Amino acid sequence: MTPNWTLLAIPIWDQLVDLLGASLNFFYQFIPNLGVAIVLLTIGLSLLMFPLTLKQTRSMRAMQEIQPEVKRIQKELKGNREELNKELMALYSERGVNPAAGCLPLIVQMPIWFALFSVLRNTGNYIDADPINTTFLGMDLTLSPSSAIPDAFSSGDILAAVPYIVLLIFIVSAGFYQQYQTTKTRNGDDSEKTPQQQSMQTVMKVMPLFFGFISWTLTAGLGIYFATSSTFRIGQQSLIYWIDGREKGGDTKEAARPAELPEDDQPPKGPSPNTSKKKKGRRRK
Repeated sequence: MTPNWTLLAIPIWDQLVDLLGASLNFFYQFIPNLGVAIVLLTIGLSLLMFPLTLKQTRSMRAMQEIQPEVKRIQKELKGNREELNKELMALYSERGVNPAAGCLPLIVQMPIWFALFSVLRNTGNYIDADPINTTFLGMDLTLSPSSAIPDAFSSGDILAAVPYIVLLIFIVSAGFYQQYQTTKTRNGDDSEKTPQQQSMQTVMKVMPLFFGFISWTLTAGLGIYFATSSTFRIGQQSLIYWIDGREKGGDTKEAARPAELPEDDQPPKGPSPNTSKKKKGRRRK
């Protein structure tokens, strides 16, 4: 009998929403502010997904490092697409590279975005407090920038719109920097990319604008999640690059150390014969 996946998905979705709601309430009880609770929840989720972030970051880094080999294979098998794909897949498998790795964390997080949005629309059902403190950095996190900003301008209180505008700018800017951080090559040259990389990079470049758009239309609380997630992820990737670079730097220094010569090839110790001849010449004078 074939299971009804639609009916199975509904309980799973409800469990995810309830889990996020309970987690948000847990952090709220420590610091009774919705914004702080969202930040702490975001950091907790980012730590849980760190293994995925580590794998994705190193895979994209490896993709950039094998570009010379990819270009060589493309040049040699230019007229044979089937053999070209086989050779590229073999190279990716050998080096542990996944060309689509950059999109994987986004796909995993999508259910979390919608579940958190559902929680923020009904905070009274999940947070044990009355009233709930929803003000954070001058924003009401239950409002969307698309409603708060026009209301602020229509009422003449322009300063009330500034925090929402800054949040949107920060989300888009952090998204673009995150993409720059993950797609730049070791020497800063972004040229010579494969068609797969170019397609993926096009999609990734659109994502910050997409986040900016949905942050404009949805509640500011979800925008705080996006801003915190991007900032924390930038820090995680910087740490991964630093650790990997330090390890490779150690190997490079070890390799650069001159090898010791065999005893037969070692230079003679003590003063050389030429030095003795020079000293004798000086004495005769």
